[in-house]
Amino acid sequence: MTNLPERAGSSATPEMRAGDADRERVAQVLRDAAGDGRLTLAELDERLDAVYAAKTYADLEPITRDLPAAGASPPPAPATGAAAWRPVEGAPSWKSGIGIMSGFQRTGVWNVPRVFRAFAFWGGGKVDLREARFDEPETTIRAFAIMGGFEIIVPDDITVHVKGLGIMGGFDDKASGPGVPGSPAVVVKGLAFWGGVGVKRRKSSRQKKKRDKELRRPEDE
Repeated sequence: MTNLPERAGSSATPEMRAGDADRERVAQVLRDAAGDGRLTLAELDERLDAVYAAKTYADLEPITRDLPAAGASPPPAPATGAAAWRPVEGAPSWKSGIGIMSGFQRTGVWNVPRVFRAFAFWGGGKVDLREARFDEPETTIRAFAIMGGFEIIVPDDITVHVKGLGIMGGFDDKASGPGVPGSPAVVVKGLAFWGGVGVKRRKSSRQKKKRDKELRRPEDE
């Protein structure tokens, strides 16, 4: 069955009850499809609702019927370079985040504008760019934290420049460095006063899929 985990031998049937691991695997297929631009955000939400309501393999199978099967050959011309970060139609495009005695999150698949502004006062926020797409080759994040803080997560394969100032606080610049050719650039500027702005590099699902594919390749040949 398309995109569903195989059971021992030939015992798997459409009527077999699905487990949490089965539902999560199909949900990940949908998230990957949205990240590849195959599904809009509205379609992703609708299908995820169906996944978590599914009780059997027969309920799960139609949800991914029109998507590439897990382990199937990739399209002839997969997105590389700048195309891998192209905006996704229907995804949110937040221009700012404000945390005043509260917090905010900008995560998942979203389209990052040319300038994103973040402000925190006795609060904070999380800006996660691992699954984000970019409207422009260079994005500037202007972060101002007063007695508050931000966590900014960037994927390992993009270019990052951290140029902020910390006064009785911290503005972490350890994540600064180049990305792969054709990757977008993110410039983090601003001020941390009695607060902090932490910028961290982490692997995105795009990088993990590429690594897994490379690890499987010798076995397939």
